[in-house]
Amino acid sequence: MEKTVWNTIDRKKAYDFASDYITFLNKSKTERLCTDYSLYLAEKKGFTELDNAKTLKPGDKVYAVNRGKSIVFAIIGKDDILNGINLVAAHIDSPRLDLKPNPVYEDLGIAMAKTHYYGGIKKYQWTTIPLSLIGTVVKENGEIVEVNIGEDDDDPVFTITDLLPHLAADQMSKKMGQFMSGEDLNAVLGSLPNGDEKDKVKGAILALLKDKYGIDEEDFISSELVFVPSFKAKSVGLDSSFVGSYGQDDRVCAYTSFEAILNIENPEKTCVCYLADKEEIGSMGSTGTKSRFLETFVAHLINSVKGGYNELYLKDCFSASKCLSADVTAGYDPNYKSVCEEQNSAYMGGGLCICKYTGARGKSGTSDANAEFVGEIRRIFNSNNVKWQIAELGKVDQGGGGTVAQYIANMNIETLDCGVPILSMHSPFELASKADIYMGYLGYKAFLESK
Repeated sequence: MEKTVWNTIDRKKAYDFASDYITFLNKSKTERLCTDYSLYLAEKKGFTELDNAKTLKPGDKVYAVNRGKSIVFAIIGKDDILNGINLVAAHIDSPRLDLKPNPVYEDLGIAMAKTHYYGGIKKYQWTTIPLSLIGTVVKENGEIVEVNIGEDDDDPVFTITDLLPHLAADQMSKKMGQFMSGEDLNAVLGSLPNGDEKDKVKGAILALLKDKYGIDEEDFISSELVFVPSFKAKSVGLDSSFVGSYGQDDRVCAYTSFEAILNIENPEKTCVCYLADKEEIGSMGSTGTKSRFLETFVAHLINSVKGGYNELYLKDCFSASKCLSADVTAGYDPNYKSVCEEQNSAYMGGGLCICKYTGARGKSGTSDANAEFVGEIRRIFNSNNVKWQIAELGKVDQGGGGTVAQYIANMNIETLDCGVPILSMHSPFELASKADIYMGYLGYKAFLESK
């Protein structure tokens, strides 16, 4: 199979698509921001909030938001919804540093913030880079305060310090995973004192937050504040053939699948695009894929289309439905060839990547798609000129990873992992090929429009 698709695609379309994607990345650094921006774009395309009392007909476009951190879109198809839906499921959370409930302290005349990392990270990668503080604070009276510091060019940023090489002999003799602990990931907040009282620098920082946001120290307890890299998504390479950015796992698949459903009119099958939270920590919780949110949304669709609902309707719909679990896979990296097996690796610029199974070692934690469904996706992609490849996530016993596929498959829905290859996955600056990004869009669109 050809290792690059650059010579067979419209390069201008790929670059133009990537330009809009870069804008999306810069506006969507948290799952809440991603939900908000996706909703903004969808409403411009005619999507309206699902009204459970309203009858739906073919061509209607609806959405539902789950607690501000996940969102699902649907276009009603001409076919009976009980004959199944075409679903693309991606996730919009990414590895980051969450503030602890009691984060602010002072040490050696510097105000610091304690963090708890979210998802799988290499801790050392999060030191000595500029960080933005973004999130939501809920005050005791119920008032919601949005915080965003570091994203505007004139904003200050934050950072986590590291040890200078001159004094790092002990540190550098350790294994990479032991360079620092999670408790060492404390961010610098400031150093200006406020009077002569104890913890005068901490007091000054808290006074600044009170003045600008009306936030008291106790308000951190009911907040979701996160540190994310403050640098912007950019084109990478002399030829600008890559996109480099924080959060491409999995917002690259979220954006391409979302754009696909935005550009569909009057499909044969009912199309659904689900952008979920919490995948990086196991899809747990009320906004993760293990919740009943997607199931409830489809149940409401059935009720609004059929004029009634029973449990058998939902089960019949799911058993006839098909899903692409849209999540990234590991790109074959010329710097780290040894962890991959050449014949079954995802090449950068090789097109959208199918993964029949993910998991770890003996396929643990995977849905392992049926051969019949893999064959169907091959047919859909080939007949729509979608350039694709197939790969595993690294060598057998090397490691592995998971997606939302198993949770969708457990609903009795045919499911296959299918996503964009990424280099430097889970780092603060991941790389994706513009060719693969564009193929992601074309592939998800072809699948959603299939009969």
